[in-house]
Amino acid sequence: MLFYFLLLIIITFIIIEINHYLRQNSPLVIKPKEYKKSILNSKHKYTTLVEINNLQKRMEVMIPSFKVNPQLIGRTKNEEVIIHTKVRALHPDIEEKEKHNNYWDAYILKGKKSTFVEIEIEFELKYNSLDEIKCLWVEIEWVNYGPFGSLKRFDGFVIPTLLDFREENTSKINLIDPIKTHILGTLDDPIDILKSFIPKNYSPSDILTIGESPLAIMQGKYIDYRNVQASLLSRLICKGFHPTSSLATACGMQTLIDTSGPTRVMISWLIGAVFKSFGVKGIFYRLAGEQARLIDDITGTTPPYDKSIVLGPIDTQNFCFKASKELNVNVAVVDVNDLGRVKVVSTSNVKKIELIKRALKTNPAGNSNQQTPLVLIRSDVLNIQSRES
Repeated sequence: MLFYFLLLIIITFIIIEINHYLRQNSPLVIKPKEYKKSILNSKHKYTTLVEINNLQKRMEVMIPSFKVNPQLIGRTKNEEVIIHTKVRALHPDIEEKEKHNNYWDAYILKGKKSTFVEIEIEFELKYNSLDEIKCLWVEIEWVNYGPFGSLKRFDGFVIPTLLDFREENTSKINLIDPIKTHILGTLDDPIDILKSFIPKNYSPSDILTIGESPLAIMQGKYIDYRNVQASLLSRLICKGFHPTSSLATACGMQTLIDTSGPTRVMISWLIGAVFKSFGVKGIFYRLAGEQARLIDDITGTTPPYDKSIVLGPIDTQNFCFKASKELNVNVAVVDVNDLGRVKVVSTSNVKKIELIKRALKTNPAGNSNQQTPLVLIRSDVLNIQSRES
């Protein structure tokens, strides 16, 4: 009897796993590649090149609709701003005379091919100065049409404004320095950001930390919640988590399932429930994979990413080593909250982990909209903490 019961469980897991991986989703991914800006008095013009890739080899996907909705984030005055947007398809297999501005011809993107779209955004600020604008958020609403049906998708990215906090960052020396930057996005290179904003008076023995969410955002590891299709499994499992957890919503849990796989999540949840009944907590997060701890649900990140589910960053150890070598300073990727919990995701110097945890325990970067994703821990505070310990 026990044998048949175990066999039934195994078959159930196999069916769920097969059903998960046979779900046909769109293989298209969209990514901004570069941008140019032109500012003349109060008139602003941004031109961005966006690439669309088909990751599947044998699937052709149609794009019947492509709309752009730009939004200025951070305006403080009641100024009506009219934004003009032009969308121009730059398909490699379409002749120039057949291309149209502001009308999207339905296009077939063949397997393992890519195409480009040029987005031009113009606006005028008569009363507001640019330093009141945090960023330009470009939201894309487009349709993917293929064997999976018709999917309406939402993607977005940030175009930085002219804000420059580098002089502010070098004006004074603190033992623990939160470093202010512009709103970061996929158009930013993480190592270039560290180079641009680290104070000039830093020492090679200092430690430069970056939050795991800002790094993940620059890597493009965020998903608009409207793109997540919550399954019955995610709707059931999410109910067993604390309401403040990023896995307590169906979409947050579905993101983990899509990342780690349904079988791993189910087994981790069952084992975690057993241990929790005996008073042992946190087993699920240990078994379900690194993303279980790092996923941030909507509202967990500064606008305009407050409507996105942000995953944990990838290849963090290699990033730390590479950044440390190029900048000649210790580098760490950290996850810190206002409850005093500090997780060092990766670091170029493992000997400093406990010192980093103590230095960041008060969360100097903040958990709100401070725009301080970087923190420089001076070697002086490390020496003080070493003597105290």
